[in-house]
Order: sequence, then C-alpha cells, then structure tokens
Amino acid sequence: MAIIISEIETPIEASKNDIIELAFKKVGISCSDVLKAEIHKTSLDARKHDKIKFVSSIYAELKSEKLETGLCEKFKNCSPAAISKLEPKIGSQKPDGKIVIAGFGPAGIFAALTLAEYGYKPLIIERGSNVEKRIQKVNNFWENEVLDCECNVQFGEGGAGTFSDGKLTTRIKDPLCRHILEKFVEFGAPEEILVKAKPHIGTDNLRRVVKALREKIISLGGEIRFDTKLSDIEIKNGRLCSVSLGNEKIKTGALILAVGHSARDTFEMLAQKGVFMEPKAFSVGARIEHTQESVNKSLYGKHFDNPLLPQGEYQLSYRTAERAVYTFCMCPGGVVVPSSSELQTVVTNGMSEFLRNKQNANSALVVSVSPDDFGKNIFDGMNFAREIERKAYISGTKGYKAPAVSVGNFLEGKSGITIKNVLPSYSIGIKEADFNEIFPKFIIDTMKVGIEKFSKSMKCFGEKDAILTAPETRTSSPIRITRNETLQSINVENLYPCGEGAGYAGGIMSAAVDGIRIALKIMENFAPF
Repeated sequence: MAIIISEIETPIEASKNDIIELAFKKVGISCSDVLKAEIHKTSLDARKHDKIKFVSSIYAELKSEKLETGLCEKFKNCSPAAISKLEPKIGSQKPDGKIVIAGFGPAGIFAALTLAEYGYKPLIIERGSNVEKRIQKVNNFWENEVLDCECNVQFGEGGAGTFSDGKLTTRIKDPLCRHILEKFVEFGAPEEILVKAKPHIGTDNLRRVVKALREKIISLGGEIRFDTKLSDIEIKNGRLCSVSLGNEKIKTGALILAVGHSARDTFEMLAQKGVFMEPKAFSVGARIEHTQESVNKSLYGKHFDNPLLPQGEYQLSYRTAERAVYTFCMCPGGVVVPSSSELQTVVTNGMSEFLRNKQNANSALVVSVSPDDFGKNIFDGMNFAREIERKAYISGTKGYKAPAVSVGNFLEGKSGITIKNVLPSYSIGIKEADFNEIFPKFIIDTMKVGIEKFSKSMKCFGEKDAILTAPETRTSSPIRITRNETLQSINVENLYPCGEGAGYAGGIMSAAVDGIRIALKIMENFAPF
C-alpha cells in the first residue's frame, strides 16, 4: 500500500537519514519493518528567525500491509500514499474526425501526451514556433524591440510558462499532480521537484523538458504543427465538426481548446461562432523588484547567507473591504521580462532560471478586478487589460520600455525612479511614468495599501528604492469558456475548453491537470485509432 508519514520537524542541517529515522521513531517502527523509504516532501518553516527548520513527510513501503493500515488508523500524521498511475476508461465509439488540440502549453502538452500514450494520435496546432525558434524570436524582441505577434513570451511551444520560473506549485489537491511531477522528471527535470514543497524547474530546464515531451508525442504518432493558428471552427446542429487552419479545413471529432489566456483574437472568433463565454475576475498591477539579499534578510534574519537555505521566496495577500491585493508568481534570483503579444502595448512578467542566482527578486503585486469594475460584457475585462497595456506603451515616450517608479515615490503619489541598491532588470529598459495615467485610481490605492501592509511582515517591502515596473495584466484569463459536467462547452458538443485560457486553471500544474482530465474524458468517449 505505502504510507506517508508527515510533520517531521528537523533543524536545517539534518541529513536525509536523520529525517527518515525521526519519522520511524515518531510512529514506532523499526528499519526491519521497512522495504523502502524516501523523502516525500520537504518545506521550510522560517516564521521564527531563531528557529528555522525543515518540515518533511516520508514515503514508506512496509513489509506488512496490516501494519501500514494500523499506523494510518493510530496516527494523524500517517496516511495512505496517493496512487499517481492513470487508469483510463477506454470508449468504443469511433471519433468522426481527428482529435485536435489547439495550443501546446502545459494543458495542451499533457492532454497530447496522455492521448498519445494510449494509442490516440492527436493533431496539435500551435500558433507560435517550436522552442528553439521561439527563443530566437523572443530574444529579438528583448534586444531589438522587434515583436512577433504570433510567437513571443505568450505564444509558442510550452506556453507562457516557458519564459517564467517554471513553478510547479498549486493549491489544488489532485493525485494527478504527482503523476505530472514524475513525468517532468522522466523527461529531464531535476529529481528534487518530487520532494520540494515548492518545486520549480526554471526556464532553462523547462525549455529542454518541453522539447523532450514534444519528441515523445511525435514518436507515439502525434502530429504537431507549429506556426499554425486555429483560424476558424465549423458548428452544425450544436456540434463542432471541423476546424480551419488558414485555407485548410480538417474534419474534427473533438477539439481541445488550450490556447492560453492571451489568445484574444481566438476568443473573438469563438464569440462570432456563438460559443458561450462569460467575463471573469482576474488581477492587474505591476512587478515589484528587490535585491535577493534583501528578501533573504527579511525571511531569514541573521541566517540570510546560510548556504543550507534556499533563495527566499514569499507569497503575501491582504483583503480590503472591496478587493484583494497580493503577490503572484514570485521569481527569486530572477528578472522582469518584456511579455507583449500585441503591437504598441507593454506587458511585464517574471522569469528565473533553475539556480535562481541573479541579483534581484521580483514578484507581481496585483489587485483583483471583477466585472463590477470593468463591465459585464464578454470582452470588457480583456479590453480593460488591453487599455492598460496601451497606456503603458504611450506613457512618457512611446515605445516598449516599461513604465517604472520607485516605491517611495509611488507611495507619495509621485513619479520618478531612484536607483540605489536595486538595479532594474527589464531588458528593454524602463522609463519614468506617472502610474495614475496608466491605472484606475482604485488599483493605485489598493497597491499602496498592499505595500504598507506587507512591509510589516517583509521588511524589504518598506524599502523606498524598490522598483515597480508596469503593467502586469496577464495573471489569468479575463474570460471563461463555460463547460458542463462532461467538460464540453455548454452549447457546443465536441468542443473541450481547457486550461488557463478557458478559465479553468492558474499555473503550470493546474493547467497540466486540466489537460489530462480532458484527455481522459475524450478517451472515455472514443476508441483509439
């Protein structure tokens, strides 16, 4: 059966064997009872600077299943280990056309891999380029301000996560999460992601992993077409029956729509075809940048330079009477990156490599917005974000330099950048700007409240020379393509909205889980080719 023994607290210098032995001692078993034991998860508890510790859980296979069951009944910190193996139900109906996946980000990749592994041969279309070509195009934008609207930080192999920290944390509790982590390791990710409570791959490793996943899908019979956009769909009698890729029409038995949260033109096309969609809440704000040393000091106190401790990371939130302000997608030892996907707009994001060894740390500092703020028509939220991005482009001087302000000036309602300890990392460059000309007043006011509240628990947030770089508008999709209990669109059969773009995920892991769930549902309905 195997069990998980949780809540094992140890000093940061404890070895793997020390942690396992303590776990056995806590539940009263000896090494002779054990067939296999390893660290399952480890997290860091740095709430008390004078008593920083690791909190771990242990995976253990015992010789006696009766003993395993007894321990789970006796101890609250013992539980059966979740089984990560997929057990799909295979249908018998022949699909009336190809199974098509639009989008090759985390949702599309894991939907495609799951289908391919069980004999289905999906056709995957991705409007952006493969990762090798995509890196060249993104670098051309970062270095020369030449933006390719079809291939950029938002579009291309691996999705937006390919140019991020590669975070594999999620709030969802699903056994598929373990399956996904194991797949990442199988295709080249560091093994430590299996045990870290806050695992990350880093953008450098993630690029290699998505390439390996692509090659596996192709070897299993999947077909992947890069630089190919879903241009149209055909619906007859409430059923999707074909997709168009430019001038090519393809008969389609099922379409997994995993286009990501930035495919605005695709959303507009779907609306023209009558696919039911609705606006949803999302968040907007800016990237806040501190030195990594300052973050470490805020979290670890006098232990800030202890080599046994990871680069410090945080997740902060506060709710006013009207809305939430919080940090999002924190990138230790990383950089703020240009992330536009439309001409004459500015968008920011954060990125770290696996070692997280750059001088600065950055995080989105964002404020929740809802249809009550921007309007209740389908595209009101999308247009709200787009308007912020356009104002950011024209602020100061027109161009892709990002509007920025020092935190001290921002809190005082002034523009101006004071460079002291924090050297801005945005590659295209920053420009002084009045954030009041970019954001609505309620966004500005709530961000100020957030900074003041967060400075009480994280001293670095009180540093006046920290830099705010704007705007962060692509936190999640402003639209939901609503689906029913069969995971299909509520008014178009054979159309499966999936992942972040459809409004059903938020991050690499939850998007990948959603992709697998959709694949399993299609497998339940249809037989493999």
